[in-house]
Amino acid sequence: MLAPIALFLLFEEWGWEPLAACFAALARLPLWAWLERSITRLPPWAALLTFFIPALALLPVKLLALYLFGAGHATLGLVLLMTAKLAGTAVLARLFSLTEPALMQLSWFARWYPRWKTWKDRLMEDVRRSALWQTIRLLKRRLKTRWLAFRRVMFAKPRDPQ
Repeated sequence: MLAPIALFLLFEEWGWEPLAACFAALARLPLWAWLERSITRLPPWAALLTFFIPALALLPVKLLALYLFGAGHATLGLVLLMTAKLAGTAVLARLFSLTEPALMQLSWFARWYPRWKTWKDRLMEDVRRSALWQTIRLLKRRLKTRWLAFRRVMFAKPRDPQ
C-alpha cells in the first residue's frame, strides 16, 4: 500500500520546488505580481478555496486521460495525464507557498499539516535509504559521468595544429 503512495510522493517531492520556482519567475510580470500579492492577502477560508479549486479543476482532465486509456489511446492518455500532473504540481506548489501563512491560521490545518509533513518526510527518508534507491542513485551517477565524458570527447574543439 505504501509503494504507490511513495511513488506519488517522490514525484511531488521532485517537482514541487523546481516547478514552484518556475511559476515564481512569472512574478516579474506586473499583472502576475499583482495577482500573487492579492493571493497572499486572502483570509484563511479564501486561501483554502484558492488552493483547492485548481486541484479539483484538474480532476476532469485526469478522468479524460483515464477514458483515453480505456478507449485504446494510451499514448494520448499518458501525455494528457503527465501534462496535467506537471501543470497541477506547478500551480499547487506555487499556490501553497502563497497561501500557507493564511492556511496555518485554520486550527485544523495548523494541527494536521505538520503531522502530514513529518509522516511524508519520514516515508521519503525510508525510500532514500532503501537499497533500490541507492542502486538507482549510483547508476544515475555513473551514467552522468559517462555522458559528460562522451560529450567532452564528441564536442571537444580540435586543437590548433601549430
